[in-house]
Formats: sequence, structure tokens, C-alpha cells
Amino acid sequence: MKRQVLYALFVLAWPLCIEAAHAQYIPPNGIIPNAETAIAVARAILIPIYGADTVRGEEPLVAEQKPDRWIVRGTLNCGGAPVCVGGTAEIEIAKNNGRVLRVVHYK
Repeated sequence: MKRQVLYALFVLAWPLCIEAAHAQYIPPNGIIPNAETAIAVARAILIPIYGADTVRGEEPLVAEQKPDRWIVRGTLNCGGAPVCVGGTAEIEIAKNNGRVLRVVHYK
């Protein structure tokens, strides 16, 4: 009888243990709480994709806050030219968990 009770408790408690092992803490302002963090994460992702020279040439990176995500864009630096040709990188990052939602480089 004791074994059956222990077995029943084990079977009922096991799913809770698994769920607790996968639980994570998300701060009130999310994993990406501010523009500085969003820009740092964007650099860490964009440099391996597009290269350090390309990303450095699009500085400053600018972060725009949306309700659930950050959009970080590069700056098109024309050097005083009357017509500016080219594009910049853009990345969307989820505020709550830091997941990369989209990466693109415009031409």
C-alpha cells in the first residue's frame, strides 16, 4: 500500500518537476530592458553576419522601442554627398527573451 501511494505521488509530481526545471526568470522589463542592451546584442549578432567594417561604417546604431521588441538600425553615412546611395542593417529583438525575430540589410 505504501509503495502504491509513493508511486502515485511520484507519477503526479514528475510533470511539475520537469516544468520547474524549464522555468526561467524574466525580469519585469524583459531580458533586453533598454536601448543600450539592444544595441550591444545587435552588434554581437550583426558583426559575424555582415563583418565588423560594415557594422562600424553604419554607426551609430539606433534602437527604437516597440511594446514587445526592439528594432535596431544602422545609420546611412553619406559623408556630405548630395545623393546618398546604399542601405543599412536592421534587426528586431524580442524584449522579453532576447530572441532574434528578423535580420536584414537593405541595399
